[in-house]
Amino acid sequence: MTPSPAAGLSAENVSQRFGAVHALQDVTLHFPPGQVTALMGENGAGKSTLLRVLTGDHRPSRGQVLLDGTPLTLASPLDAHRAGIRIIPQEPEIIPHVSVAENVYAGALPRRAGRRLDRAELRRRITADLARLGFAKVLDPDLPGSRLTAAQRQLVEILRAFTGDTPPRAIAFDEPTSSLSEHETEALFALIGRLRDQGVAVVYVSHRMKEIFRLADRIAVLRDGRVAGVVDASTTTEAEVVRLMVGRDLAGLFTRQEVATDRVVLDVHDLTTDDVRAVTFQVRAGEVVALAGLVGAGRSELALALAGDTPIRNGTVTLDGRPLNLRGPRDAITAGIGLAPEERKAQALFLHRTIRDNTALASYRRLRRRRFVSKTKERALAQEFADRLRVRAPSVETEVSALSGGNQQKVVLARWLARRPALLILDEPTRGIDIGAKAEIYQIIADLAREGVAVLVISSELPEVLGLADRVLVLQNGRVTGELGRTEATEEAILALAMADDLAAAPQDGTGAAQGSAGTTQGAAAPQSSAGTPQGSAGPDTPTTATGAAR
Repeated sequence: MTPSPAAGLSAENVSQRFGAVHALQDVTLHFPPGQVTALMGENGAGKSTLLRVLTGDHRPSRGQVLLDGTPLTLASPLDAHRAGIRIIPQEPEIIPHVSVAENVYAGALPRRAGRRLDRAELRRRITADLARLGFAKVLDPDLPGSRLTAAQRQLVEILRAFTGDTPPRAIAFDEPTSSLSEHETEALFALIGRLRDQGVAVVYVSHRMKEIFRLADRIAVLRDGRVAGVVDASTTTEAEVVRLMVGRDLAGLFTRQEVATDRVVLDVHDLTTDDVRAVTFQVRAGEVVALAGLVGAGRSELALALAGDTPIRNGTVTLDGRPLNLRGPRDAITAGIGLAPEERKAQALFLHRTIRDNTALASYRRLRRRRFVSKTKERALAQEFADRLRVRAPSVETEVSALSGGNQQKVVLARWLARRPALLILDEPTRGIDIGAKAEIYQIIADLAREGVAVLVISSELPEVLGLADRVLVLQNGRVTGELGRTEATEEAILALAMADDLAAAPQDGTGAAQGSAGTTQGAAAPQSSAGTPQGSAGPDTPTTATGAAR
């Protein structure tokens, strides 16, 4: 049955101004009940602003929000929540020193007489909700907020959206899978399917095309604060959606040529930590090596060890022929290793400092004049790399918090390029950024390789791994299960190596061989030539954490 045009959640002629900036201009969009509407657009297109208007975080400068045809006055997110409108934000807000259960029901905790927390009732509620939503096996209700992974923090936000006396009538998901494992993602997709079947209007924001075409019934595209178009997901194509988003074709996202030399920049032999074991590989000048594997494979843990952030129990690390004694991140940074970490906001950026401050953070030693930092040199350095990387901002004095995700990522890259690293590690470099910004990041990586920088990329997106890498090093359970050259690497081959232990243990077929992809090295020893690199870094003049930001 087709829903009434008035049913569901609607924005009608909505405009939103911030000073002279028009974030939204006359946006009219309808989100029908019982359907998933994907909301797409480049960073800065107005998606986040529209979500904030729909969920009561911003009052529109003009226009109105309607639910089932009735205009709403949303003075706060609480008003939207009471009306049945929920949002799962991209950046979860977690109370660090209380449990998952207390985080989920914050503001509505069950109480005994005397206002004491009713822990038995709290346990009953969280157990029931975890089971009902499909997350019973992936989230420990007693775990404190301070110990939650990025994925677990995201799940807490999802659980919060389903608490309260009013069931959700419309719910928006903002990049919900950016931190989730495959198992957690499947549980989320199953939940979204149930919501659709129950007649809930679902708004789904993501830059991942595969997800969009799997989940969405309709795709609405914003460009420069206006509606560029609304298309049926079953009849459109990725190319058409990209054209709506950026106003042009982006043919050939991956255009780099192989420029690697024979000079070995990073040489790791038999590296063992508490999380990885007996890893051996090399990265050459001008080479892009991808580190692939499923969540928990040890990719980031290997990077942290190379960044000096976790102790190395055994093995050697050599950079440009010099053995390194990595006692901490400072040693790695001084040696010429830089890291752009996965969670740029939490781990790499000072959000309320300027582009200039963030860019110069790891380069103060060469910007000093006697004991003082030269502001003229600092500004010139920031401007040089803002121009080179095409950072879109009014000036280098703009706060980083005001930038889109793609431009924030460019600022992190600018920090390390200013230090002229021998080895640059990029952990999920395009997470949460749009297709246009991705193309620019890919070009920056290609330019770095041409300049002779050794690049290690950690990515969970297999098309990105295949498009960027000269070689792919695959890990499972903290060890290398195989290496693939550019001509050998396929999604199937990478996944077979990423699940090598599981495939080897699977029931055998009639030939006596474990079932899996042919041509893979299951359980192979670490190859002599492969990929790797540190994750996180600060700078000799910055806080000594692996991520280059204060903890």
